Amino acid sequence: MALATALTGALAWVPTATALTTQLAPTASPAPALTAADGGGVHILKKDPGGDHMPGAAFTLLDLTGEEIATGTTDSGGRLTFEDIPAGVYRLKETSSGSPLHDVVADQDVIVTPGQTAPLTITDPFKPAGLTVTTTDKNSGKPLRGVVINFTPADSGDTVALTTGKDGTAKAQIPVNSRTGTAYTVTNTKAPAGYNLNTEPVKIKATPGSPLAVGLTLTKTGRPAKPPTTSPGTSPPTTPSRTPKPSTATGTPTPPSRTASGQPTTEKTTPSTTAPAPAGSLAHTGADATPWLIGGAAVLLAAGGATVIAARRRSSNDGEDNQPAQG
Repeated sequence: MALATALTGALAWVPTATALTTQLAPTASPAPALTAADGGGVHILKKDPGGDHMPGAAFTLLDLTGEEIATGTTDSGGRLTFEDIPAGVYRLKETSSGSPLHDVVADQDVIVTPGQTAPLTITDPFKPAGLTVTTTDKNSGKPLRGVVINFTPADSGDTVALTTGKDGTAKAQIPVNSRTGTAYTVTNTKAPAGYNLNTEPVKIKATPGSPLAVGLTLTKTGRPAKPPTTSPGTSPPTTPSRTPKPSTATGTPTPPSRTASGQPTTEKTTPSTTAPAPAGSLAHTGADATPWLIGGAAVLLAAGGATVIAARRRSSNDGEDNQPAQG
């Protein structure tokens, strides 16, 4: 008892201890890793500018570190689906278009969402045509530098402008929008100093992935025009000569003959009933003119005979008048 009292007394002098409750912070558990079951997918539809679906195009899906996640090729309908891909951001790369006429598209980012398949339409462009332009002096064949040529598509698209270098050439890749090709109009918009523009437009057609060469010639300014050439079998034009004026007859007209009574007679001219030949008709031959010559000679003989008879009668009358009267 005494021991208990002593202990009690001793304990009385010890200060009372206060119990403290310590609360530990909860430990953060790591997030569960995403698996293929928690992922999504990407569905690709491959087409060309004309709307045709393209089979045989190859694609690769890469993560952000460049590691390959999936790869595949489009089917006969131009479709490809990547499935069970963990959610995240990926890089889609087209490694082959599957066509000799088409180019691949640039790499692009795609986002995979858990439980969803993202649709993605990819259109491969047609391969451009490799264009080479050559400009020269028309007469000497010397290459011309600084010639500007525009290529304007007939259907749609922007005009491509090229400027030739010191070797007289310029090269470019011009777009093609169809399997059968794209038509372009070529025009010369700038010429070097001392040269004329070639104002005649040229029509060309660029096809996918094919080379195309265009030649353009320019002439120097102030060059005299060449004389016109005549085609074989044609005579050069002649200058019409002046037609001489008709000369005036200087002969003395024949006086009218006198009849037995001494009265002058006037010969009547019988009008011709034959119409003149139409202008432009062929010339008459000698056989056609023979009847006219014979008739004209007969008229002249008759007129001469009449003149002789009239002269004799006149001479007889003058002789009778000069005889003396009988007493």
